[in-house]
Amino acid sequence: MNDADTPSIWPEDIVLSGAYAQLEPLRAEHAGDLTEAVRDGELWKLWYTWVPEPEALEADIARRIGLRAKGEMLPFAVIDRATGRAVGMTTYMHIDAEARRVEIGGTWYRAAVQRTAINTECKRMLLGHAFEALDCIAVEFRTHFFNHQSRRAIERLGAKLDGVLRSHTRSRDGTLRDTCVYSIIACEWPTVRSHLDARLARGG
Repeated sequence: MNDADTPSIWPEDIVLSGAYAQLEPLRAEHAGDLTEAVRDGELWKLWYTWVPEPEALEADIARRIGLRAKGEMLPFAVIDRATGRAVGMTTYMHIDAEARRVEIGGTWYRAAVQRTAINTECKRMLLGHAFEALDCIAVEFRTHFFNHQSRRAIERLGAKLDGVLRSHTRSRDGTLRDTCVYSIIACEWPTVRSHLDARLARGG
């Protein structure tokens, strides 16, 4: 089988650039910046979310890159354009190439850039690419029922709650997690896009 006969992985690798942030495919070389980033705010101590501990960061990058090779996710490093350094990660995951659906998840940012225009712009770029380039019919977001900060952020994007998957999985402390599932569907994207563009025009 030659390269022309080899099926490509969907979605293909891409770099997405905005005024505040750049999303580039996650690489092992991002580990130094991301290890420093995850220490900012000690994000791994939040019981209702899963963020790797600093000593586990390289292994988590390798895990995501391995899943990328299988076509199961497309992980990105979030680059702060003001500094040129990686400040977090985000991912297209739960990829359904046949139905053209993805989830935006596995996302975290260092504390210093949380609730800034970086997050809004990253979501704007990922949603725009999903609906306008990948022709997705829907984009999902999932979060822990008790992660109220994440739920409010998802709702501010314009996503709607599809439902709650009760006792969906176990958190790393062993407790059962109820997972809130949100989505934006293709017909809603033009309105959501206008909303996000207006937020970015105000600085996020």
